[in-house]
Amino acid sequence: MKRALSAVLILLIVASCGGYRDSPRNLDNACLLLQERKPYARAFRRVERRWGVPTHVMMAMIHQESKFDSNARTPHRFALGIIPMGRQSSAYGYSQALDGTWGDYKRETGNRRARRNDFNDATDFMGWYMTKTRDKLGIPLSDTYNQYLAYHDGHTGYRRGTWKSKAWLVDVAQRVAARAQVYRVQLSNCRHR
Repeated sequence: MKRALSAVLILLIVASCGGYRDSPRNLDNACLLLQERKPYARAFRRVERRWGVPTHVMMAMIHQESKFDSNARTPHRFALGIIPMGRQSSAYGYSQALDGTWGDYKRETGNRRARRNDFNDATDFMGWYMTKTRDKLGIPLSDTYNQYLAYHDGHTGYRRGTWKSKAWLVDVAQRVAARAQVYRVQLSNCRHR
């Protein structure tokens, strides 16, 4: 009896860790990605209902930000090329949310236990943030290009036009928008949605 109870306890502890340890295999095919990770499809549907953000937009932005890696972090900075100086920013998880913005999300939504490496929480955060972007900047939720620029540079940075001097960021935003359109077409023909 004691052995069975120990086994159940260990199983519960392992199960509570939750999440996936690796990225999905099919990042270029929305249907196969959602077939492989069925909980992702449910999370996207929840965010569409709650915040109105289209699934293909969120998928493209998560692809760019973390490649669907729950533990994604920014690279380390080095002084003199060899002395580690910490990470480039506090961005972490699926959505690459910064510490301060994540704190704002938790306070405003009352989701105090939210974790950036939890897919449901990360997608809900993105829906919350993109809805704020629409309300503050007038960018439609379906405008992947401008939503991504505002997501990357923040609302104030977008309003100031900081992205205009970053040709690399404009290129990235164009790729994210193109990926969103590919995902949109794939999802329209997808039976696993």
